Parts: sequence; structure tokens; C-alpha cells
Amino acid sequence: MKLLAITGLSTLMLMPSLGSTEPLGEADIRRDIIGKTVYLSTPLGGELPLIFRSSGKVDGNGRAIGLGRYVKPSDTGQWWMDANRLCQKFQSWNKGKPMCFELERAGANKVKWTRDNGKTGVARIGN
Repeated sequence: MKLLAITGLSTLMLMPSLGSTEPLGEADIRRDIIGKTVYLSTPLGGELPLIFRSSGKVDGNGRAIGLGRYVKPSDTGQWWMDANRLCQKFQSWNKGKPMCFELERAGANKVKWTRDNGKTGVARIGN
């Protein structure tokens, strides 16, 4: 019984706390994000898919969430790494200006992102 209690306590101490997050470094981002589709949660519901290709291209398609009412519904750009941040620059979106994101693990196949302008959100990592 004592061994069971010690084992249980040890397991709890080794588990990350529910509120903690783990920052992703460049190697983590290349392994977990590049070559996959990342689905950004939008404030009005739905998800905006971004495909980060290993070639350095990023493709986005906002047709399903009605993005065409506000801006070009789909766009293509480039992504790159800068000091453990994932950066991207689209042709039209964000007026063609670059933006960089710090990423933190936020559960199985989820990341929390913080943009260089301070905005934050969550995203689901697909295939």
C-alpha cells in the first residue's frame, strides 16, 4: 500500500500541471508544424486552415469561414524561422507585412500562439 501511494505521488509530481504550457523551439516547430495543416480558431467560430509546406510556402484558405466578405478568401505566402518564432508573410493578407509567432504546446495536437503584436489564440494541428 505504501509503495502504491509513493508511485501515485511520484507520477503526479512528474506530470505537467494543467495550466502549464511548453514553449516550442525551432526543432519542435519543424517537427510538429511544418508539413502539416494548422487550423486557427476564429473568434466567430470555425477554423482557418494554414498549410505550412516544407518548401517554405504557406497556403491559407478562409472560404469556409466567410473570409471573402472582408479580404481575399485565400492567399499564399512564405514562412521562415526567426529565433524560435514561426514567421509568415502572405501576398495580400495583413497587407503583405510579415508577422511572427511564438508557439507553446497547449495539449495534444494544440498550440497557443502569441503574435508579435501581442494578440493570442489557439490552433489545432492536423495532418
